[in-house]
Amino acid sequence: MDKRNSNGRPLPPSAHTQVSGGKNRGFWARIRGYFLAGVLVTAPLGITGYLAWVIVGFIDHSITPLLPDKYNPETYLPFSLPGLGVIILILVLTVIGALTAGLLGRWLVHTGERILNRMPVIRSFYSATKQIFQTVLAQKSNAFREAILVEYPRRGIWAIAFITGETQGEVQNLTEQKTVNIFLPTTPNPTSGFLLFVPREDVVPLNMSVEDAIKMVISGGIVTPPDNRSLKEKKKPRVSAKTYEDLDVLRERENSPILVSKKNKI
Repeated sequence: MDKRNSNGRPLPPSAHTQVSGGKNRGFWARIRGYFLAGVLVTAPLGITGYLAWVIVGFIDHSITPLLPDKYNPETYLPFSLPGLGVIILILVLTVIGALTAGLLGRWLVHTGERILNRMPVIRSFYSATKQIFQTVLAQKSNAFREAILVEYPRRGIWAIAFITGETQGEVQNLTEQKTVNIFLPTTPNPTSGFLLFVPREDVVPLNMSVEDAIKMVISGGIVTPPDNRSLKEKKKPRVSAKTYEDLDVLRERENSPILVSKKNKI
Protein backbone atom coordinates (compact mmCIF):
# COMPACT_ATOMS: atom_id res chain seq x y z
CA MET A 1 0.00 0.00 0.00
CA ASP A 2 1.36 3.41 -1.03
CA LYS A 3 2.06 5.87 1.74
CA ARG A 4 0.47 9.30 1.29
CA ASN A 5 1.08 12.73 2.73
CA SER A 6 -1.41 14.96 4.57
CA ASN A 7 -2.98 16.10 1.25
CA GLY A 8 -3.73 12.53 0.18
CA ARG A 9 -1.02 12.46 -2.50
CA PRO A 10 1.29 9.42 -2.70
CA LEU A 11 4.81 9.87 -1.38
CA PRO A 12 7.78 9.35 -3.75
CA PRO A 13 10.02 6.28 -3.22
CA SER A 14 12.74 8.41 -1.60
CA ALA A 15 10.23 9.59 1.02
CA HIS A 16 9.30 5.97 1.74
CA THR A 17 12.93 5.25 2.52
CA GLN A 18 13.18 8.31 4.76
CA VAL A 19 10.05 7.34 6.72
CA SER A 20 11.22 3.76 7.12
CA GLY A 21 14.65 4.90 8.23
CA GLY A 22 13.10 7.30 10.71
CA LYS A 23 11.09 4.48 12.29
CA ASN A 24 14.23 2.34 12.53
CA ARG A 25 16.12 5.17 14.16
CA GLY A 26 13.27 5.69 16.61
CA PHE A 27 13.27 2.00 17.51
CA TRP A 28 17.02 1.86 18.14
CA ALA A 29 16.88 5.13 20.05
CA ARG A 30 14.31 3.60 22.41
CA ILE A 31 16.46 0.48 22.82
CA ARG A 32 19.47 2.67 23.58
CA GLY A 33 17.44 4.66 26.12
CA TYR A 34 16.25 1.48 27.83
CA PHE A 35 19.82 0.16 27.97
CA LEU A 36 21.18 3.37 29.51
CA ALA A 37 18.30 3.44 32.00
CA GLY A 38 19.18 -0.11 33.02
CA VAL A 39 22.82 0.88 33.47
CA LEU A 40 21.86 3.88 35.60
CA VAL A 41 19.73 1.69 37.85
CA THR A 42 21.98 -1.35 38.19
CA ALA A 43 25.46 0.24 38.16
CA PRO A 44 25.19 2.12 41.51
CA LEU A 45 23.55 -0.89 43.16
CA GLY A 46 26.12 -3.28 41.75
CA ILE A 47 29.12 -1.15 42.68
CA THR A 48 27.78 -0.52 46.20
CA GLY A 49 27.03 -4.20 46.72
CA TYR A 50 30.46 -5.21 45.40
CA LEU A 51 32.29 -2.77 47.69
CA ALA A 52 30.23 -3.92 50.69
CA TRP A 53 31.02 -7.55 49.83
CA VAL A 54 34.75 -6.78 49.54
CA ILE A 55 34.84 -4.94 52.88
CA VAL A 56 32.88 -7.65 54.69
CA GLY A 57 35.05 -10.33 53.15
CA PHE A 58 38.23 -8.54 54.18
CA ILE A 59 37.04 -8.22 57.79
CA ASP A 60 35.90 -11.87 57.85
CA HIS A 61 39.23 -13.15 56.53
CA SER A 62 41.13 -10.99 59.03
CA ILE A 63 39.12 -11.73 62.20
CA THR A 64 37.46 -15.13 61.79
CA PRO A 65 40.77 -17.10 61.72
CA LEU A 66 41.62 -15.61 65.14
CA LEU A 67 38.77 -17.56 66.74
CA PRO A 68 39.64 -20.92 68.28
CA ASP A 69 38.17 -23.81 66.33
CA LYS A 70 35.89 -24.90 69.16
CA TYR A 71 34.32 -21.40 69.33
CA ASN A 72 34.11 -20.92 65.57
CA PRO A 73 30.62 -21.77 64.25
CA GLU A 74 32.06 -22.49 60.81
CA THR A 75 33.83 -25.51 62.30
CA TYR A 76 30.48 -27.24 62.80
CA LEU A 77 28.83 -26.03 59.61
CA PRO A 78 29.41 -27.22 56.02
CA PHE A 79 29.41 -23.61 54.79
CA SER A 80 30.92 -20.26 55.79
CA LEU A 81 29.00 -17.46 57.49
CA PRO A 82 29.42 -14.14 55.67
CA GLY A 83 29.54 -11.25 58.12
CA LEU A 84 30.71 -13.32 61.10
CA GLY A 85 33.89 -11.28 61.38
CA VAL A 86 31.91 -8.02 61.26
CA ILE A 87 29.66 -9.17 64.10
CA ILE A 88 32.67 -10.22 66.19
CA LEU A 89 34.39 -6.87 65.53
CA ILE A 90 31.30 -4.93 66.63
CA LEU A 91 31.00 -7.01 69.80
CA VAL A 92 34.69 -6.61 70.66
CA LEU A 93 34.63 -2.84 70.15
CA THR A 94 31.47 -2.56 72.27
CA VAL A 95 33.04 -4.57 75.10
CA ILE A 96 36.22 -2.47 74.95
CA GLY A 97 34.15 0.71 75.11
CA ALA A 98 32.25 -0.60 78.13
CA LEU A 99 35.47 -1.57 79.92
CA THR A 100 37.17 1.77 79.32
CA ALA A 101 34.19 3.57 80.84
CA GLY A 102 35.06 2.12 84.26
CA LEU A 103 37.80 3.17 86.64
CA LEU A 104 40.05 0.23 85.83
CA GLY A 105 39.60 0.74 82.10
CA ARG A 106 40.47 4.44 82.31
CA TRP A 107 43.60 3.57 84.29
CA LEU A 108 44.68 1.04 81.67
CA VAL A 109 44.09 3.52 78.84
CA HIS A 110 46.00 6.25 80.69
CA THR A 111 48.90 3.88 81.34
CA GLY A 112 48.99 2.80 77.70
CA GLU A 113 48.99 6.42 76.51
CA ARG A 114 51.87 7.25 78.85
CA ILE A 115 53.87 4.40 77.31
CA LEU A 116 53.05 5.50 73.76
CA ASN A 117 53.93 9.13 74.52
CA ARG A 118 57.49 8.04 75.33
CA MET A 119 58.03 6.58 71.86
CA PRO A 120 59.45 9.27 69.51
CA VAL A 121 57.72 8.35 66.23
CA ILE A 122 54.67 6.45 67.44
CA ARG A 123 53.53 9.19 69.82
CA SER A 124 53.11 11.71 66.99
CA PHE A 125 51.08 9.27 64.90
CA TYR A 126 48.97 8.19 67.88
CA SER A 127 48.28 11.75 69.01
CA ALA A 128 47.22 12.90 65.53
CA THR A 129 45.02 9.83 64.95
CA LYS A 130 43.34 10.18 68.34
CA GLN A 131 42.60 13.86 67.80
CA ILE A 132 41.09 13.21 64.36
CA PHE A 133 38.80 10.46 65.67
CA GLN A 134 37.75 12.55 68.65
CA THR A 135 36.88 15.44 66.34
CA VAL A 136 35.00 13.37 63.76
CA LEU A 137 33.14 11.09 66.18
CA ALA A 138 32.22 13.75 68.74
CA GLN A 139 28.44 14.15 68.96
CA LYS A 140 28.60 17.94 68.92
CA SER A 141 31.34 18.20 66.32
CA ASN A 142 30.82 20.75 63.54
CA ALA A 143 33.49 19.22 61.30
CA PHE A 144 32.35 19.02 57.67
CA ARG A 145 28.99 20.49 58.62
CA GLU A 146 29.01 23.37 56.13
CA ALA A 147 29.79 23.50 52.43
CA ILE A 148 31.21 26.75 51.10
CA LEU A 149 32.63 28.43 48.01
CA VAL A 150 36.17 29.75 48.21
CA GLU A 151 38.18 31.65 45.61
CA TYR A 152 41.01 29.23 44.79
CA PRO A 153 43.62 28.88 43.32
CA ARG A 154 43.33 32.42 41.95
CA ARG A 155 40.82 35.24 41.56
CA GLY A 156 37.88 34.37 39.33
CA ILE A 157 38.08 30.62 39.99
CA TRP A 158 35.82 29.17 42.66
CA ALA A 159 36.04 25.81 44.41
CA ILE A 160 33.84 23.84 46.80
CA ALA A 161 35.32 23.41 50.27
CA PHE A 162 34.18 22.50 53.77
CA ILE A 163 34.59 24.37 57.05
CA THR A 164 36.27 22.12 59.61
CA GLY A 165 36.44 24.56 62.52
CA GLU A 166 37.51 27.95 63.81
CA THR A 167 41.20 28.76 63.53
CA GLN A 168 42.91 28.82 66.89
CA GLY A 169 46.37 28.90 68.41
CA GLU A 170 49.43 30.35 66.76
CA VAL A 171 47.92 30.54 63.26
CA GLN A 172 45.04 32.74 64.44
CA ASN A 173 47.27 34.84 66.68
CA LEU A 174 49.51 35.64 63.71
CA THR A 175 46.55 36.57 61.49
CA GLU A 176 44.86 39.96 61.77
CA GLN A 177 41.48 38.77 60.47
CA LYS A 178 39.30 36.13 62.08
CA THR A 179 39.91 32.99 60.01
CA VAL A 180 38.36 29.55 59.67
CA ASN A 181 39.88 26.19 58.82
CA ILE A 182 38.63 24.86 55.51
CA PHE A 183 39.33 21.59 53.75
CA LEU A 184 39.52 21.81 49.96
CA PRO A 185 39.06 18.27 48.55
CA THR A 186 40.35 17.00 45.24
CA THR A 187 38.38 15.26 42.49
CA PRO A 188 37.50 12.38 42.30
CA ASN A 189 39.18 11.37 45.58
CA PRO A 190 37.83 13.67 48.32
CA THR A 191 40.02 12.08 51.01
CA SER A 192 42.98 14.11 49.74
CA GLY A 193 43.06 17.87 49.51
CA PHE A 194 44.39 21.06 51.05
CA LEU A 195 44.04 22.71 54.44
CA LEU A 196 43.53 26.47 54.08
CA PHE A 197 43.12 29.24 56.64
CA VAL A 198 40.71 31.74 55.11
CA PRO A 199 39.10 34.88 56.56
CA ARG A 200 35.48 34.28 57.43
CA GLU A 201 34.28 37.13 55.19
CA ASP A 202 36.03 35.59 52.16
CA VAL A 203 33.96 32.38 52.13
CA VAL A 204 30.50 32.05 50.65
CA PRO A 205 28.15 29.62 52.44
CA LEU A 206 26.28 27.22 50.18
CA ASN A 207 22.67 26.19 50.70
CA MET A 208 23.36 22.64 49.51
CA SER A 209 24.02 19.93 52.08
CA VAL A 210 27.47 18.49 52.75
CA GLU A 211 26.39 15.20 51.16
CA ASP A 212 25.32 16.95 47.94
CA ALA A 213 28.56 18.92 47.84
CA ILE A 214 30.62 15.73 48.25
CA LYS A 215 28.66 14.07 45.43
CA MET A 216 29.40 17.03 43.18
CA VAL A 217 33.12 16.88 44.01
CA ILE A 218 33.39 13.11 43.48
CA SER A 219 31.50 13.22 40.16
CA GLY A 220 33.61 16.10 38.86
CA GLY A 221 30.53 18.28 38.45
CA ILE A 222 28.50 15.66 36.55
CA VAL A 223 26.08 15.37 39.47
CA THR A 224 24.79 18.87 40.22
CA PRO A 225 22.34 19.28 43.12
CA PRO A 226 19.29 21.52 42.51
CA ASP A 227 19.22 25.07 43.80
CA ASN A 228 16.58 25.03 46.54
CA ARG A 229 16.84 28.72 47.37
CA SER A 230 14.01 31.16 46.85
CA LEU A 231 13.51 32.80 43.44
CA LYS A 232 14.63 36.15 44.87
CA GLU A 233 17.90 34.69 46.11
CA LYS A 234 18.53 32.94 42.79
CA LYS A 235 18.34 36.26 40.92
CA LYS A 236 20.88 37.93 43.20
CA PRO A 237 24.49 36.97 42.39
CA ARG A 238 26.91 37.02 45.31
CA VAL A 239 30.28 36.38 43.69
CA SER A 240 32.17 37.60 40.66
CA ALA A 241 34.28 35.57 38.25
CA LYS A 242 35.74 38.60 36.45
CA THR A 243 39.48 39.03 36.68
CA TYR A 244 39.96 42.44 35.06
CA GLU A 245 42.67 44.51 36.67
CA ASP A 246 40.37 47.47 37.41
CA LEU A 247 37.87 45.19 39.11
CA ASP A 248 40.59 43.56 41.22
CA VAL A 249 41.81 46.99 42.32
CA LEU A 250 38.24 47.99 43.18
CA ARG A 251 37.67 44.83 45.18
CA GLU A 252 40.88 45.32 47.14
CA ARG A 253 40.19 49.01 47.80
CA GLU A 254 36.71 48.28 49.11
CA ASN A 255 38.04 45.36 51.15
CA SER A 256 35.30 43.27 49.59
CA PRO A 257 37.07 40.61 47.52
CA ILE A 258 34.00 38.47 46.81
CA LEU A 259 30.82 40.50 47.36
CA VAL A 260 30.69 42.86 44.40
CA SER A 261 27.57 44.85 43.63
CA LYS A 262 26.28 45.05 40.06
CA LYS A 263 26.91 48.77 39.78
CA ASN A 264 30.61 48.25 40.46
CA LYS A 265 31.05 45.48 37.91
CA ILE A 266 32.98 46.37 34.79
